[in-house]
Amino acid sequence: MIVRSQHDVPSQTMDLPGTRGVTMRLMVGRDDGAPNFAMRLFEVQPGGCTPLHKHNYEHEVMVVSGKGQVVGGTDGSTIRPVEAGTVVFMPANETHQFRNIGTQPLTFMCLVPITFDCGNGACQPTPGS
Repeated sequence: MIVRSQHDVPSQTMDLPGTRGVTMRLMVGRDDGAPNFAMRLFEVQPGGCTPLHKHNYEHEVMVVSGKGQVVGGTDGSTIRPVEAGTVVFMPANETHQFRNIGTQPLTFMCLVPITFDCGNGACQPTPGS
């Protein structure tokens, strides 16, 4: 069993192209022995955003605090409001982005599989897990 506070996990600045004002804390991941999922805590500063991107694995997201928008859809044309308590399921291969439109940090928990691309028997580590 692992029990830790988010404050005990160092934050990493996300510097992917298209990212503004985002940090991530890897709360549970491969190094903890998690066999299936990684739990990541993101903080997006006011006016900030994650990159508009897609990949071949799903996300489960729960907004912890703040107000924002999630962009989704196969072409990234759907925009929905999110706030504390909102849950988002983002299917694999769907374009997505989180934007902070509030005045406080937008914080959300994101679960991703530890591995991806397992169709050919060669699983690769999920980035950031």
